[in-house]
Formats: sequence, structure tokens, C-alpha cells
Amino acid sequence: MEINLGAIASPSSSQSNPVEDVIILGAGPAGLAAALYAARAELSPLVLTGTELGGQAALTHTIENYPGFPEGVGGMELGELFQKQAERFGARLEFDTAEAVDLSQHPFRVRTYGKEYRARALIIATGASPNHLEVPGEAEFTGRGVSYCATCDGWFFKDKDVIVVGGGDSALEEGLFLTRYARQVTIVHRRDQLRAGAILQRRARENPKIQFIWNTVVREIRGNAAVEAVRLENVQTGETWERPTDGVFIFIGHRPNTALFRGQLDLDERGYIKTDPLMRTNVPGVFAAGEVMDPHFRQVVTSAGMGAAAAMMAVRFLQEQEG
Repeated sequence: MEINLGAIASPSSSQSNPVEDVIILGAGPAGLAAALYAARAELSPLVLTGTELGGQAALTHTIENYPGFPEGVGGMELGELFQKQAERFGARLEFDTAEAVDLSQHPFRVRTYGKEYRARALIIATGASPNHLEVPGEAEFTGRGVSYCATCDGWFFKDKDVIVVGGGDSALEEGLFLTRYARQVTIVHRRDQLRAGAILQRRARENPKIQFIWNTVVREIRGNAAVEAVRLENVQTGETWERPTDGVFIFIGHRPNTALFRGQLDLDERGYIKTDPLMRTNVPGVFAAGEVMDPHFRQVVTSAGMGAAAAMMAVRFLQEQEG
């Protein structure tokens, strides 16, 4: 996808906009850690937050594996702490979303819904979005029983039966959270073994409200005004059956938010931005960090580390440009 911003704004209007040293796209752990490091280098970075301040981590009820919080910390609370620390050193947050970029010229150009920015260095930390099942009924019942965020919607399922689809950390974390409200949580997993960490597996297996259906996938979500049932299929036997449920929570991984950069940056076959070990993309001055380029770890602590590294490299790039 080629994006030509030359038609978006006239040269005179572009020249009237000040050039930022660093613009950071995204305000999750990677983006806010980058903002902190760039701010401490006195670059006064501008962060375009996108639609989710704190990123996917802010939707997690409790994060127990981030260093420095032995009792755990709420995802939203951690995001607010990241933001406060970055702003303390001079980072600026704009609650706006990039809808087009032009990386073919320098300074780079970023257009939001109401404004255009220019930047000498760009750090992309746009994260990833939840994968969908792509089955009949999923789109129709999203917001009416289908959800991708237990923290957001769990309260609506008090004393109800829900299904959680997935077998990784997110599925078990959110499933355990749902037991605060739901009468029963059934985890449906396409394999016969979970991918989640050992502690989460133990907690889920020991929770009396949680049960498992193995080697099974959801083929359809059914209902009238709201979700009433799912059609399941055993992937080994081919057997199908209908199971009543009040809600379906889907946690089957994420896809990187890289649509803006297709045709401008090198992406891998899954759409993740390709970087070298120093967070550099194929365009000098453009760096990427966090889940937008990381299909492997996808942890708050690793994303924050990558954001810090990207900012350090952006500082070095700007110094070399000045030199």
C-alpha cells in the first residue's frame, strides 16, 4: 500500500508545522518506555496515543510478572504510572490517532484526523489487536455476548455461564478473572494441552468454577438478541454439538497493527515489522518496538525494554544527523 501525503496538505501548510525531534506512535508499554527515555534525553517527544492509552496491557486486570510489583499491579494502573513518569521528564501526550504516514521523505510526515506532524525520528509502537474467530455470529454478537476483554465486560456476566476460547496466558488470566462474576467458565481449546504458564495452569485447574473442553473449536455463535449458544466441533472426531452459553470471550492471539506501514516498511509474512537487533527498520530514522514487531515474547517487560532500546537508538540517530 503506497501512501502519498503530498495530496493531503499543501507544502505551505506542511512547512508551517514545527518539526518534532521524535514522534512515538502508540502509548502502550513500548511507546511509554520510549517516551521516558527520549524525554530524559531532553528531546521532548510527542506521543500520539491512538485509541488505547496503556495498550493491551491496560485491559489486563492484574499483571503479576512485571518487576518491582511483588503483589501484582493493575494493567491500567501500570499504564498510568508509565505515563506519569514519562510526562515528568517532558514527554507530551496527544490523544490522537495516526491515519496516514509518509516515510519516503525526511522529516517524516504523520497525519491524524485533524492535524499533520513532521518528525526527524519516528518510533512505531502501535501494538497488536485481538484475533477473531471469523465464524458466523461473531461479528453480529460482538457487544451482545461476544467480547475480547474480560476486564471490560466481565461484570455483565454475573451468575451466568461463559465460554473462553484459547489456551495461552491471556485465555487463562481472563478466564480466572471471569470467575469473580460468572457461575461457570468453560475454556475451549483446540489442543489437548495448554500453552499458558505453569502457575496459571495450576490456578485454572484448581478453580472449581473452571472446566475444560479439549480438542475443540467454535464453529458458530448463535442467539437472538444476545448470545445463547455455540456450535462446537471436536477436531479429532469431527463430532459437532450445540452448547448453551451466555457469553463468548475470545483470546486466540493478536495481529500487529501495521496497515499504515505496508509498502513503506519491510514486514514479515504475518505482518510484523522487521527490525534488526537495534530496533531499526529498513528506513533510517524509523524504529519499532513492542508487539508491532515482536511475535515471540509479547510481554509487558519485554515491550518496555524494546521501547527503551528504540528511544536510545533514535537519540543516536539524531546525534549522527546533527554531526
